[in-house]
Amino acid sequence: MPARYNIEFFDQSSLKVYFPINMNLNNPAQRIAFGSTIIEAKCEQQPNGRNVISMSKGLAQKLQLPEFVKSIYLFENEDIIVFGPLIGIFSSGFTPYQIKPIGDRSSIFEKLLSVQSSVGVVPFLFGEQHIDWDQGMIDGYFFTKDGWETRRVPFPNVVYDRLPNRRSERLQASKMVKEKLSQDYLIPWYNPGFFNKLDVYERLLQSDIAEKYLPETFPFSSFSQIEQMLSKYGHVYMKPMNGSLGLGVHQILYHREEEAYYCRYHDQTNHLIKFKSLEALMKKVFGKKNLERMVVQQGISLMRYNQHPVDFRVHVNKNKDGEWELSAIAAKVAGSGSPTTHVKNGGSIKTIEEVFDNAEECQNYKQKLEKAALDLAVIIENQMEGIIGEIGYDFGIDTSGEIWLFEANSKPGRSIFKHPHLKEFDVLTRKLSLSFAVFLTEKAMKKPEELFL
Repeated sequence: MPARYNIEFFDQSSLKVYFPINMNLNNPAQRIAFGSTIIEAKCEQQPNGRNVISMSKGLAQKLQLPEFVKSIYLFENEDIIVFGPLIGIFSSGFTPYQIKPIGDRSSIFEKLLSVQSSVGVVPFLFGEQHIDWDQGMIDGYFFTKDGWETRRVPFPNVVYDRLPNRRSERLQASKMVKEKLSQDYLIPWYNPGFFNKLDVYERLLQSDIAEKYLPETFPFSSFSQIEQMLSKYGHVYMKPMNGSLGLGVHQILYHREEEAYYCRYHDQTNHLIKFKSLEALMKKVFGKKNLERMVVQQGISLMRYNQHPVDFRVHVNKNKDGEWELSAIAAKVAGSGSPTTHVKNGGSIKTIEEVFDNAEECQNYKQKLEKAALDLAVIIENQMEGIIGEIGYDFGIDTSGEIWLFEANSKPGRSIFKHPHLKEFDVLTRKLSLSFAVFLTEKAMKKPEELFL
């Protein structure tokens, strides 16, 4: 098993490293690796019994291991000792400005990379334009105490996909980078691609464990389909198959006494419009939309907080041992007249303790949500392509106390972490999203067939 150690650098040009006292060395001369760079160096045990790594600046320079690194893992791969993991965080939308290399999203990545020392990993940010394929090097962006720095480093041990949207994923350049690094260089690439709502639903439907959490969901086919679901459930939701952040979500309700249809949606402001017929509603609200890209979902009578519907955002991450764990949980309360609980639509974030007055009831639902999230993560991981390291769920709890899955997101938003009492979850999710690379680095060395076949 890899172990994490503090690392320090001494001023010497020789290629020399002193290993922690508790690390057994079979060979005084070893091959050392950092990312894709492998060189020979003189390796010795710490002479004074210290349990830290001491590396000459000459060796660090040869490996292109930045000297601001404070802690790092050691992996043994046959006769090679690997320092790492070196994590390439792949994204797009870079600017020519060093102070904000990726525009408004720079602050997001500053937070992500700021946990590197406490996790023992070496993460950097890069895009397709920063790769030197001929030299096998990347001019990556590192975040240090002095701000953003550009360093030339070897190809990484793993790549963490942080492309911002589906459009950037579809770019030929993005596809080429992923294909070459993962297939030609056998570098594990995790969190590839945004989920398609209907695809996830249909795959989960194959599992008896998952089925009980799933509201009826269909691709739009006809007005009569919506009529049937309205007759059965009283209200339905229409959502884009590839939507995110609550954009394009419409709630359609049927009022039996009035024999009228209502549509609630957000478009700059929240709207609630009454119609005499479903046809009139569809023509007015969806006239210019491509209905073939919409799904129709069973409406759920949600539990309420201060008379407003509430749902729950639950994050799970894979840790350094490759196991799923709960990393965040929060309640989202819908704004007045909003079809969703999203903050941009007037919603608000609460801790789960804030929405349950009774501590025992709160703990009960917390356990139910955690079980659902972890059970579904295993199923999604087995059913979907690629290496998945994090999932953000939107769950509902109905008035009978049953748990429902509304959405599973492979690249969940982080709006819940603006709540002052959810900061610990914010840090934990960032740490876990990077520490998963420790597991993948070890797996790629010991059992590559489990990742690449």
